[in-house]
Amino acid sequence: MGAMIPLTDASRRPTQFPIVTALIIVVNFIVFGSELKGGDAFVLRWCLVPAQITSGHHWITILTAMFMHGSWSHILGNMVFLWAFGPEIEDAMNPLRYIVFYLAGGLAAMLGQVALAPHSTVPNLGASGAIAAVMGAFLVTYPRDKIKALLIIFVFVRVTFIPAIVLIGFWFLTQLFNVGVVAATASTESGGVAYAAHVAGAVFGALTARLFEDPERIAAQL
Repeated sequence: MGAMIPLTDASRRPTQFPIVTALIIVVNFIVFGSELKGGDAFVLRWCLVPAQITSGHHWITILTAMFMHGSWSHILGNMVFLWAFGPEIEDAMNPLRYIVFYLAGGLAAMLGQVALAPHSTVPNLGASGAIAAVMGAFLVTYPRDKIKALLIIFVFVRVTFIPAIVLIGFWFLTQLFNVGVVAATASTESGGVAYAAHVAGAVFGALTARLFEDPERIAAQL
């Protein structure tokens, strides 16, 4: 079993502290604490169920579900990815544009999952769709940046530096492949992972990043 866990952008540092990215992480942990306290009732109330959305109910969950997580490993993994790519994209936009972009990316991701399985009753939750939008933006903005990552192959662990275009590109292709597998098997999800949300979020981020970014801010980072 292998994995590549991005840690940080080794090619640049944001010019200002990424306050919005940090606040998003804090909010996710606060909501996760509420999940632990409220149990299944809280989760089922605020997670997204595609069949409910397509029937015109609980639309607020398109927003709330992107701040919820199913386990400690789920939230920790997502927040590590967000901290690896979010600060530079926040810096390339500005705090206000970035939060609008992040939320819009999350909405696009959730709607992508609904579109793939509109009659599914499987609960969907997680920030990974919105984070995928951030990764899509990073891919088109800083494709040549070296990402400091933890490479894990069975018991072999080492820190390495991988170009963003390789790391994110490989990640995106695996998500796209898994969407095809899910569609071909007529399954709404595979292993509890909403692959369609990942693809929709990444595509949204790649296509709209330039609309939110400030060229002068990007030039200042180069």
